[in-house]
Amino acid sequence: MSTIYLTAVSGKLHKKDQTLRLVLDDDTTRTIFPFKTDQLVIIGNIDISTPALKFLMHHQIDTVFINKNGRYNGRLDFRKDKNVFLRQRQFKLVEDEAFKLRFARALVLGKLHNQLNFMQRINRKEKQKGDFKEQLRQVKTAIRNSQEADNVESLRGYEGTAARAFFRVYREAILQDWAVFNGRSMNPPRDNVNAVLSFLYTLLLNRVDAALEAEGLDPYVGYFHRIDYGKRSLSFDLMEEYRTPLADTLTAALFNLGILQEDDFRSEIFSDKSDDYPLAAEEGHEAFEECKGVLLNRQGLKKVIVQWEKKLENELYYAYADKRMSYKNIIVQQVKHFRRVIMGEEQDYKPLTLK
Repeated sequence: MSTIYLTAVSGKLHKKDQTLRLVLDDDTTRTIFPFKTDQLVIIGNIDISTPALKFLMHHQIDTVFINKNGRYNGRLDFRKDKNVFLRQRQFKLVEDEAFKLRFARALVLGKLHNQLNFMQRINRKEKQKGDFKEQLRQVKTAIRNSQEADNVESLRGYEGTAARAFFRVYREAILQDWAVFNGRSMNPPRDNVNAVLSFLYTLLLNRVDAALEAEGLDPYVGYFHRIDYGKRSLSFDLMEEYRTPLADTLTAALFNLGILQEDDFRSEIFSDKSDDYPLAAEEGHEAFEECKGVLLNRQGLKKVIVQWEKKLENELYYAYADKRMSYKNIIVQQVKHFRRVIMGEEQDYKPLTLK
């Protein structure tokens, strides 16, 4: 999938001949060619003309809207999937408690194994900074408990316990003195490390979401995350295995390698009565009346997007296919694998786990 990102405080997207042209307030322009574009991600306040919208529809270019604060606003998806039997199977399995438990257990174990792997790497490198035995013990216990869990609600609890332990260790992976991480916070992020995590989780959610739509799966019908009105529960489910290998590790690298600098962030006062606070790829949000949030500014967003696309091209051994494959292609293949599980062509879902 070729994804084009358009970031602007404000601008206008219009059709010019057989291309799209983005014109910014300073009269700089960017041209988008349809034959090179499978997906368009628009970040910021960019107006789209009616001819440009028709052009997107004609070329069936999946278009995603994220506001300037990193909030996922929605998408234009022009695919017309006709496989009603696939979605019928999805809905039937919502009532199958045995299937939900097997699937949720696989997801949680995959995520926890990836978190533990990264925690152990941090522990080996940062022993002088603290003793992480207790946090490692908590995650290992959560793994054992998850293997024996007999209901999805218990699995959610073990996953939450492990996440808290993981982020207590994760702060030691960030080496820059000016980088701040006071535990996981979202909606809005309260520090610069959380600002990057939240934005990368949003990009990850979009990538998984697009792969689900391409396979004709309903992203709102999930089995681990609770189903709710307007919530893409299945997208949340299937992004879990990639959080640490893709987003958590990349966030640490962006700070530690000096790619991000202090002036790549901005502070803003947010109110829970506003629609502008960023929605991270998480369940729910913290209750607040007014607080200070930290977000990536435009130059920071661009830096993160460039490195995100590079990360997606990284290759690793993919056991399911017994060959090396990029993260970008693994996400697609894992969704195809899930589709086969849904249709009963394969028995159990096997998430991506790293050694």
